[in-house]
Amino acid sequence: MKLFKLITLIIFLSIPNFSCVQDDDYSIPESVGLEENQDLTQLLDQINNGEVDLMTISQVKSLYNPSTSTTQFESNIAVKGYVVSSDMTGNFYKEFYMQDSPDSPTAGIKVTINQVDSYNQYNIGREVYIKLQNLYIGPTHGDSVLTIGGSLNGNEIEELNENFASEVILRSSNTFEIIPLSLTLPEIDASHIGQFISIESVQFPNNLSGLTYVDPYEDYDTQRALETCVGTFNPYAPKLETSAYANFDQNLLPTDGSGTLSGVLSKDYFGDDLVIMLNSKDDVVFDSPRCDPPVIDCGLASAEGSNILFQDDFEAQDPYTSVSGNGWTNYIESGTETFEAYSGSGSNPSLGVSVRIGSYQSGDASSVAWLITPAIDLTANPNATLTFQTSNSYSDGSTLELQFSKNWDGTTEGISSAEWGVVPAAYITADSDFYGDWFDSGIVDLSCAEGTVNFAFKYVGGGDSDIDGSYEIDNIRIAN
Repeated sequence: MKLFKLITLIIFLSIPNFSCVQDDDYSIPESVGLEENQDLTQLLDQINNGEVDLMTISQVKSLYNPSTSTTQFESNIAVKGYVVSSDMTGNFYKEFYMQDSPDSPTAGIKVTINQVDSYNQYNIGREVYIKLQNLYIGPTHGDSVLTIGGSLNGNEIEELNENFASEVILRSSNTFEIIPLSLTLPEIDASHIGQFISIESVQFPNNLSGLTYVDPYEDYDTQRALETCVGTFNPYAPKLETSAYANFDQNLLPTDGSGTLSGVLSKDYFGDDLVIMLNSKDDVVFDSPRCDPPVIDCGLASAEGSNILFQDDFEAQDPYTSVSGNGWTNYIESGTETFEAYSGSGSNPSLGVSVRIGSYQSGDASSVAWLITPAIDLTANPNATLTFQTSNSYSDGSTLELQFSKNWDGTTEGISSAEWGVVPAAYITADSDFYGDWFDSGIVDLSCAEGTVNFAFKYVGGGDSDIDGSYEIDNIRIAN
């Protein structure tokens, strides 16, 4: 036994170190075997001689033909990347992601491989070259994430056999520190799939307090919502997805602060939504206070006030024109869509003349619009109530919120710099509600609020103008 320990120690001490290595606490090989080194040397010679075409990840992805579901690489090409995922904690399974640079990446891709504990071989930061001839590229199952694989199962990419993988995936002896691409939650989109990103100024919603990364009743994975502390809410922003096989699945979510969350961007199993996946729970660093917006949360009142402070049923507005007059501020923050008067019948009728907002088929990359009431002095008018009605037409990825501000200066320029809070008791129709019905907000109690307040309806379209639906608003009334 002592002899075994001595031999092990000698072997360990004989492993060379490289200045670019950043292995954290992983027990991983820092060098490659002689045979593997010879294979890589041969490949690099072939690249230098023009026998093999070395492509970027972006160039490789551009070879994919979506009309054929999968594409086989026929020519003698290779691609270089840097591993950014690890299955050490069990959150990734028989796959790894790589991007085109250790820092400031522009493209990433998934590699599917029939191998577990691959972090021992394809560790984070490892520079790898993949010989692509006769391999395939395409999505796995329905997630629409472009993946390199070894064969086909029908129209889907199959995993690279472990033995075959060692022949076509060649590691260099270099392991680089991966610097995450720093983004805010609203900035993330599908172009970042496969990249290691760090989401700045983010937190978990308060309603997740006491919950774990994975729902204990979930067999596969769980998605947890994220909130941004900066920028405009994006309904298509990624959620955190954690596998039920991760070794931190039953750890509590850190809901008492905000900060940064780093991981690999991908899509959920069905390819519907963007998700971010952690290599380790240590990549969640919430060391700042929460950034929750102010609230007016007095609940619901038993009866409306009778002294009218502000009201509008929009009957005086001209249909299909931008809402104006009566003290309203109607402002487009981004895009082209505005709150307009609307009169319609059929399966989704208006209530006479109503207000409508929606970015369906607008062509806008982003749609943000505000409809703001005149100022209401809640100190001089105590025990006030607020009521309104809403309807939707397949609102899908778009959102409508009732917000308020006590420090807005009344100018459109000042909207973005003002502090806006939420009124959680006010009900706004949900996408799951029947599109032909109108829904009451409830009698929103404002008695716990003081000061001069402007209320605002804020619409956000997520940038997918093909599915962003519309909302309608009517019969707004503030009274005490």
